Amino acid sequence: MSTAIAIVQTPAESIASAAEQLGAEITELCSYIYAAEARLLSLIRQFDQNEYWAGQGLCSCAHWLNFKCGIGMNAAREKVRVAHALAGLPKINEAMASGKMSYSKVRAITRIADETNEDYLLMIAEHGTAHHVEKLVSKFRTAKGLQDVEIANEQYNNREVTHFYDHDGCLVIRARLPAEQGALIVKALEMAMDNDFAETEVLTENDEPTPIAARRADALAEVAETYMNNNESSGSTADRYQVVVHVGVDSEAERECVSHIEDGPGVTAVTSRRIACDCTVVAIKEDENGEPLSIGRRSRTIPPPMRRALRARDKGCRFPGCTNTRFVDGHHIEHWADGGETSLDNLVLLCRHHHHLVHEGGFVCEKSADGNIQFRDQREQHLELSPQMPGVAANDDVQQWLDREFFEANIDSESCAARCQAGERMDWHAAVGSLFY
Repeated sequence: MSTAIAIVQTPAESIASAAEQLGAEITELCSYIYAAEARLLSLIRQFDQNEYWAGQGLCSCAHWLNFKCGIGMNAAREKVRVAHALAGLPKINEAMASGKMSYSKVRAITRIADETNEDYLLMIAEHGTAHHVEKLVSKFRTAKGLQDVEIANEQYNNREVTHFYDHDGCLVIRARLPAEQGALIVKALEMAMDNDFAETEVLTENDEPTPIAARRADALAEVAETYMNNNESSGSTADRYQVVVHVGVDSEAERECVSHIEDGPGVTAVTSRRIACDCTVVAIKEDENGEPLSIGRRSRTIPPPMRRALRARDKGCRFPGCTNTRFVDGHHIEHWADGGETSLDNLVLLCRHHHHLVHEGGFVCEKSADGNIQFRDQREQHLELSPQMPGVAANDDVQQWLDREFFEANIDSESCAARCQAGERMDWHAAVGSLFY
């Protein structure tokens, strides 16, 4: 007579079992994703090496990935960089293709990896977490930079200050400076902050202290104002003035003041006639806000107010897939030499690369019957403005697709797991030092 034994799980054991099962499914799926990412990088490398993206008028493979695959520009540039780096790192590429190494680890490793340290970095990646790998790479690059004169020169040559206006209208400033220049800037800000703090009245109990970041902003403005108020550094452009007078078309112009200096007060009709005796007169059609809509065929040159309106309308290069917003040109859709007017309806912003393609590269920019701007490539094919991803077939399960595509990879829930123990620490000095030998 046989006896059946029933095993009953407690609620805690049941939750733990479900958690382990779900965790295993997540890690296994991650390994599949890493293997698929390795294949994607291989295809990107081939695509870029053959410059297939150029046939569609795009500036680079990163622009193509951004336009066609919905990948952000920074991430797209990184994928192209990593794809090319993996071509010279076969062991790391194999580890990723088998689902054993994540894209985050590979992205970090490829910043410093070569044939001399590939095995060592592969060992670190297999036993450490993504945090370990990224921190090791960061520390090594810092240590190497301190010993390399070329890196120091590169830091100096790559110094930059950039700025842009945020969505709320605030100016955002970003600076990258060599250490000695950065220390000088910080010291100047600290001095300005100290002077401002010394002149500030004592706070009452209900007052809150000004945040340190806000005080730095005030200090930066004070540094700029101090420099501009310095007579030795202030400049003058008095010898280069251009006075623009807007003269309205009005039957009562003889009696009413309908003319005005640009960004200035009105002037009488008599004054307008005197100015017009010896100057260039251009007929400009303006809207109700004073922005020019057309200057006809007096000149192909786009006046500054019209360029402002053009920038406000187009925001940047209008070529499909292009993300350039700076160094853009105003392009006459119907060329000025062919009778096209210098008007907003006949203008479009193009970056230098796409402006060249439209004029000398065989691409065409035109307006459709409904007034929309269209582009055609060298094959006379219309370029789509916003392509859609094809998506996954509704009857194709993602897990089944992964199993079918990578059935020889032997991927499971332990493929991408780090080999380190929980709480295990890394000796950073030893780890970085090993990369120098």
